[in-house]
Amino acid sequence: MSNRAPSDWYPLFPNPVVAESLLDRLINTSHQVIVNGPRHRPNKRPKNPTDKTK
Repeated sequence: MSNRAPSDWYPLFPNPVVAESLLDRLINTSHQVIVNGPRHRPNKRPKNPTDKTK
């Protein structure tokens, strides 16, 4: 699972040929689920009693 688009992964690899072959294998054998909507992690974060930004 990743929060990056596959096109954003290419710069992470120093060799473009290696990047292409790895991503080709990953992308072609995976299921891509694109989730649009509000984020839920901030709601799960514990409240900070000293936070003055409310």
